[in-house]
Amino acid sequence: MLSRVRATKFFNKEFLVMKKFFLAPLLSLFIITAVSPVSWAHFAMIIPSNDVVGKDDKKEIGLLIQFTHPFEGGPQMQMDRPEKFGVVEGDSVKSLLETLKEKKVDGKSTWEGSFKITKPADYVFFLVPTPYWEPAEDKFILHVTKVIVDALGAEEGWDKPIAKEAGLPAEIVPLTRPYSLYAGNIFTGRVQRDGKPVPDCEVEVEFWGKGKTKAPTDSHMCQVVKTNENGCFSFAMPKAGWWGFAALMDADKPMKSDGKDKKVELGAVLWVHAYPME
Repeated sequence: MLSRVRATKFFNKEFLVMKKFFLAPLLSLFIITAVSPVSWAHFAMIIPSNDVVGKDDKKEIGLLIQFTHPFEGGPQMQMDRPEKFGVVEGDSVKSLLETLKEKKVDGKSTWEGSFKITKPADYVFFLVPTPYWEPAEDKFILHVTKVIVDALGAEEGWDKPIAKEAGLPAEIVPLTRPYSLYAGNIFTGRVQRDGKPVPDCEVEVEFWGKGKTKAPTDSHMCQVVKTNENGCFSFAMPKAGWWGFAALMDADKPMKSDGKDKKVELGAVLWVHAYPME
């Protein structure tokens, strides 16, 4: 029979072994979870094959639509068929849902569309996706997305709000021309909801790095700015490529998941392209 001292030493020794092999990994996991920031930001994307179409360019453009983490280039998230996808040109609104073709990437649905340029104009493409349920955040995500393409030197209409015509709950209205931009340019936009500016709104900014761009830290992957009292924000784009701006707010109404009301993150997203100056 073990004495109390020997028993104490025995159990202390066994505890140290258990601590080494079982508690230490759990503690490390806790520290990583608690300290490490969540770097992945969700972004709905509309990326045209060209944001400026000249007289010598092909007049049919392709449109890539997906829901992912742009900086890392993934993982892809399931994107069900969008509720709306179309284009505003002047006072005309046209649905492009019939042009969409599903494309599986890593087993998840993305979409591809096309559009034929017929005349000089600024074409504002818009997307209303089917809300995405994010169990890790216990909420739905709805990112209403825009991108603007200038065709044949029109350079008019890029600063026009389209939410009313297109039936969008929110949008970013560019105050800087959203095409023919250089890396280093400052982009300014105004966040609007129901036609009114949204002050003190957080805007996430992310570069479409496709997993090929290295960030100094995780928090560098997604930049954050806030709107002023007039709903305006600005950001200087340091690198050539596509930049996404996502103004985040709560939707007016919750949605049901398993019979329970859940919050809906409403995002107004705009994509712009910056070119290198050679």
